[in-house]
Amino acid sequence: MKNTFSTVQQAKEQAKRLRAQLVASGTVIGHGQSLEVLAQQRGFRDWNTMHAAIETRSLHPWAAGDRVQGTYLAQPFTAVVISAQEQDPGWTRVHLELDAAVDVVTSDHFSNYRKRIRGTVGPKGYSAERTSNGQPQLQIEL
Repeated sequence: MKNTFSTVQQAKEQAKRLRAQLVASGTVIGHGQSLEVLAQQRGFRDWNTMHAAIETRSLHPWAAGDRVQGTYLAQPFTAVVISAQEQDPGWTRVHLELDAAVDVVTSDHFSNYRKRIRGTVGPKGYSAERTSNGQPQLQIEL
């Protein structure tokens, strides 16, 4: 099943609700036990395994083969993720194959089309690098 939560905090809140329901029906368990039951209901061996899966997903929201959309140098795109590697906690280096090439030059006198791009994006999907107008160079929608 492996239906996970977006954050560890969401999982812990669900475990608290599960514990309250069990207590209301006459089964008293501790919070740790409710975490274990919740993890097993989701198809994980135990809470630690589910916790690691949630953390990994939050650090690596993209994986090879995923379809994404966003903007590169203010040009909208849709793409397939070729690779995604963690750089620093929360920052991911991505290599994207665009469905259609985008023109990365704003001049009317010439063009420069790109079909593949690489960049590093943070936890919100934005690159730290900015264009001259202050917008992120690369933005991937979460």
